[in-house]
Amino acid sequence: MNQYDDTERTFAALPPARGRGFALTWWGRAWLKALEDAALDAAQVKTGRRLARAGAVGAVSVRPGRITAVVQDRDGTAHRADVLLEELSADHWDHFLEMAVERAGHVAALLDREMPPHLVEDAATAGVDLLPGMGDLEPTCDCGAWDHCGHTAALCYQVARLLDEDPFVLLLMRGRGERALLGDLQTRSAAPAQERAEEHAEPEGVDALEAYAAGDILPPLPAPPELPAEPGLPPSLDTEAPPAPGVETAALEFLAARTAVAAHRLLAEALRAGVAVEELTVAQDAARLAAGAPERLVAERLAAGSGRGPGELAAAVRAWRYGGVAGLSVLEEGWSVEGETLARARAALEAAWDDDERPELRARGNRWTVAGGRGQLRLGRDGRWWPYRNEGGRWVPVGGADRDPATALAATEGVRMEEAR
Repeated sequence: MNQYDDTERTFAALPPARGRGFALTWWGRAWLKALEDAALDAAQVKTGRRLARAGAVGAVSVRPGRITAVVQDRDGTAHRADVLLEELSADHWDHFLEMAVERAGHVAALLDREMPPHLVEDAATAGVDLLPGMGDLEPTCDCGAWDHCGHTAALCYQVARLLDEDPFVLLLMRGRGERALLGDLQTRSAAPAQERAEEHAEPEGVDALEAYAAGDILPPLPAPPELPAEPGLPPSLDTEAPPAPGVETAALEFLAARTAVAAHRLLAEALRAGVAVEELTVAQDAARLAAGAPERLVAERLAAGSGRGPGELAAAVRAWRYGGVAGLSVLEEGWSVEGETLARARAALEAAWDDDERPELRARGNRWTVAGGRGQLRLGRDGRWWPYRNEGGRWVPVGGADRDPATALAATEGVRMEEAR
């Protein structure tokens, strides 16, 4: 990085990215999804990916609402590429700051250069869309293209690598630099507790005579309850009295804690109109519970109850952390890829690498295995690719799904990746 201030950051040109994916974090992949879903010409996206891999993108300037870089074609011709992203309004920033102050974990995550999903979800609940959606990345290039060209696509791929390292880059694009943002958060956090108490104080009661005089006029219904910031803590079972025969306190404490988490999730979904609660099978629910890192005895019972061995349960836990129900399905279900689905899969594999970089893949069903290697790609029914690696003779998931096979396969080669939470 060449320079840093609070209104513009300039990042030095990055080295070529051969043999690795561009977006290894979930928010970096969301950035690229906004590009790939909106681009009208897939060939231009492929050209941009090839240029970025070759190191053709120069220094990247990031400012509120705009990113800029000079991109060189293979013949040496240089083009200035810009991508515009709408800044958040003052009201949106106000909502975001209030939300962040209420949950200190959000600020701590940003300072660790992380963007946890619940930060983005809470911001969206407050009406603030941090990540770009389809059509939000507006391209402009001096090559004259009216849609995304290879130069603006290359710029987006390069910025995905920057976002992997520092989510504050996205916040600067949305209009607020790191220092200004942290200063605002500190100011709001220092507000007198009394003022906050007054803001959230319950309204005064109604005089009994006035209520009686109102006759049969009904008062308005109370507002729905607010969602607690965190799941509740179950009572401790660590008492002087010994448990009854056959009662395992560790298992009960674990089950109570996970039930509180599930109840919090169900309440959140109930308060959001139109969101259906997903029912899990016994095997799926066992993986969900085991993802809570129970004690060994509880984990063994979960493995036995779901018909899995310890190794199989460990793989299921990893699959759950990376992709929930969809991740488990890809782990435990194989299916035959045929017809149009097979044609699309082959086209994606063909476009993902240059001819001299494409690995030799052996296909069997929905699984493509690197010849002579430990990596494997599994195609989900939604068209996304899941990375797997052979560890001790067992194929286990090593990352989340991606639309780009090259990005997914990079996770199998020991490249730093975002761990599922």
